[in-house]
Amino acid sequence: MLEDTSFAIHPGKDAQEGRNNFKDIGNLVTNEVQEDIYQFICENGTVNVVFYTEEIARVIMNPDMKPDMGLSKTAINRQPMQVEMEESESTFTLRTNKLTIEMNKQPFRLKVMDSDKRILLNEKEIGMGSGNAGEVICYKTMEADDHFYGFGEKSGFLDKRGEKYEMWNTDVFAPHNPETDPLYESIPYFMTLRNGRAHGVFFDNTYRTFFDMKTIDEVYSFMAEGGQLDYYIFAGPAPKDVLEQYTWITGRMPLPPKWALGYHQSRYSYETEQEVRELADTFREKDIPVDVIYLDIHYMNGYRVFTFDKDRFPEPKKLIEDLRESGIRIVPIVDPGVKKDPEYAIYQQGITDDLFCKYLEGNVYFGDVWPGVSAFPDFTDEKVRDWWGQNHKFYTDMGIEGIWNDMNEPAVFNETKTMDTEVMHKNDGSPETHRALHNVYGLLMGKATYEGLKEQLNGKRPFLLTRAGYAGVQRYAAVWTGDNRSFWEHLQMSLPMCMNLGLSGVAFTGPDVGGFAHDANAELLTRWTQVGAFTPYFRNHSAIGTLYQEPWRFGETHGELIKKYIELRYKWMPQLYSVFREASEKGLPVMRPLFMEFPEDEKTYRISDQFMIGNNVLVAPVMAPGVTDRAVYLPEGEWTDYLTGDQYEGGKAHLVHAELDHLPIFVRKGTAIMEGNVVPSMDTKQTDLTLHVYASRKNDRYQYTFYDDDGETFSYENGSYKQLDIEIQCGQEGVNIDVINQTGSYKAPYEQIKVEVHGLEDTQQVTVNGQKDHALKIK
Repeated sequence: MLEDTSFAIHPGKDAQEGRNNFKDIGNLVTNEVQEDIYQFICENGTVNVVFYTEEIARVIMNPDMKPDMGLSKTAINRQPMQVEMEESESTFTLRTNKLTIEMNKQPFRLKVMDSDKRILLNEKEIGMGSGNAGEVICYKTMEADDHFYGFGEKSGFLDKRGEKYEMWNTDVFAPHNPETDPLYESIPYFMTLRNGRAHGVFFDNTYRTFFDMKTIDEVYSFMAEGGQLDYYIFAGPAPKDVLEQYTWITGRMPLPPKWALGYHQSRYSYETEQEVRELADTFREKDIPVDVIYLDIHYMNGYRVFTFDKDRFPEPKKLIEDLRESGIRIVPIVDPGVKKDPEYAIYQQGITDDLFCKYLEGNVYFGDVWPGVSAFPDFTDEKVRDWWGQNHKFYTDMGIEGIWNDMNEPAVFNETKTMDTEVMHKNDGSPETHRALHNVYGLLMGKATYEGLKEQLNGKRPFLLTRAGYAGVQRYAAVWTGDNRSFWEHLQMSLPMCMNLGLSGVAFTGPDVGGFAHDANAELLTRWTQVGAFTPYFRNHSAIGTLYQEPWRFGETHGELIKKYIELRYKWMPQLYSVFREASEKGLPVMRPLFMEFPEDEKTYRISDQFMIGNNVLVAPVMAPGVTDRAVYLPEGEWTDYLTGDQYEGGKAHLVHAELDHLPIFVRKGTAIMEGNVVPSMDTKQTDLTLHVYASRKNDRYQYTFYDDDGETFSYENGSYKQLDIEIQCGQEGVNIDVINQTGSYKAPYEQIKVEVHGLEDTQQVTVNGQKDHALKIK
């Protein structure tokens, strides 16, 4: 009976439930091959199938016309390739060595398999189709062992099976909880993990989209309110392979400047130049490292972007110069709303040169935001993006190298929280409504900002932080998780949020440490700073009207603990920077769920309160008040507590004691990490590096890659970097450490790297490059 199948959720089954009539794609009528595009014309729509690599395929269905292959706002690598095609009486099959797509003719249904004939995606009773209001949708079978991850910025636990999500960039100040959806970022991508093997889907549609992994146990779906059904399939089979494939399409993070990886301090707001100077002086007096102080909206003249309030900040350029001399950078906030003011140059330019969002009839769209009635640049138009980027010369001429984009969903103070969806964007000559392009407004603002900064900074790397974005946002900006609160639950929730952002291509991410709204307390800020020391983005930020939460605000005892973990961030900078390099090259997260490194271990699939840094460090923070003991699951291998030296066996859970001064950090034995000396900011070169090797008696072989460069310019793209490929072999008799490859022309500020071996037994000897030495020489 159909009622016992996925037909139970057929969109046209029950009109009384308010569903639009669903029109199935129907039977195949005919097919065509146009160079590298395989086209299947059905009764109720046309489907194109394209392969870009042996592991990546794209399926595009348009119910009304031939699919448009050029609509993507984010895909950067798309060179179609021809593949083998076979036809039988009932099917067409397209095949590479890694991926097979089988299409049933009557009715048209897709089945996608990998090289081992393992089914990745499958359509049965119901497949793809459309609704009478322009919706497009498809249904796939869901296996009992499927686990889902990604979806960008979503609250709740790590594994998203059993959840429904909406993609519509939204400003949400109300307390975030596990059912708060949507949030600020829309990344319509997910990874499926099944029995140790992974594959991925990227639904490249910028309308409001929905993913349903909840309604029916055996079926999941994804749909959009308009446009085409346009999705990519990534064959995997390892979780890391899926991320490399997805970021090959959507792009990878440029290597950030080192100062962007340091400790950042922010508040809404540090309202005067004097307050900022006193803040910077306090950091230096207390010897607490800091790289960035943020300026929130109060620095501006009446919240007008590209201005400073002359009373609050009478000498902004001198402020920026003075702080730079002490190693601290200023990062100001820049929102998209431009105040309606005929005497304001930015508004004048926008009106005179036709740069603002308009209705079809030609009148400018105005909405209320911080400056009051405001116009909004149309970032879908190249001319506008160039203009916006060029305006950042106002900041870069003062010595500013980083910008913070906020309110760019875009947020508007009205009932819908955003721009009227009937606004018509120019869209580089192909006009579309805001309903179609809402989700890419923040992405395109980020593109304009980043490219403008890069052009003006004379070879220095820009830093951009954004609240809103779409798939591919990692090419331009770091992402923070928005207006969280000073609740323990928000600390807990930040881990799976950051891990799923990382699994969605956004490696440079983190929450507001200490919580933004509400009041922090000493214990919460201490525990949250411990976590922040290992999140890719590390910023303490608090809201107006709440307690100040700088490191020293809760007394000397807690202040010293907080300082200890900020210093730890800088000690770990060489290690973190090497992992960031891997993220920029391969698209892999810096902060990873355990299953990414141990996909065969099913116990890792739902762990939301632990994470990996790179492939060999596991962090298990305490995230509840008064707790000094917690269960920690350690995957296979042997592990060493970084702070205590205690040894633990893998493949099981342990009860670990952790007083308030202790963050449980575990390094897998047989591997290594790199540390540097503590510096006041990353303007000071780290000259004292130590390779910490954790000895094992098993016959372990581990390749460690250490990467370094000047941390500030793009010279690394021309070979000015230093990379050491180090092989570590452990066994009963000893530990052998060998540099097997050394590349790059960068002149490092150190001539050798110390080697320290932990957990060495009396019978084990250490050799470094064949010598009984404890240092690596740098060429």
